[in-house]
Amino acid sequence: MSWGFGVARILVLAVGLTMALAGLFLIAVEGPGLSITGIWLVGIGIAFMIGTLIERVRYRSEATDRSGAPTGPGGGEPIGAQIEPRFRRSDEVFIDPTSSRTMRVWVDPGNGERRYVAEE
Repeated sequence: MSWGFGVARILVLAVGLTMALAGLFLIAVEGPGLSITGIWLVGIGIAFMIGTLIERVRYRSEATDRSGAPTGPGGGEPIGAQIEPRFRRSDEVFIDPTSSRTMRVWVDPGNGERRYVAEE
């Protein structure tokens, strides 16, 4: 996990926790309208925290995530990983903002599924 990606995740978790705690405080105070606002804050804060914790790791395929293979350059597929034959090399490339690596997009024309591979 790169520095920028880790800091962003921690910040979102902190915001979610702060929202949930503020919501609980408003519910405890029970002023007019504060309970409804508190319930919303708790719900949104919990959604932030859950979303951050279950987020998929950057550009990895689901199969790679499940296998526990190491992350490849730029967070994509591992070095030397064979891309399934159903994927076609696309013209789409981008620079990964955290590693500055050029990433190539491979697409399954049948369902639009994508794979990301660092270019050498």
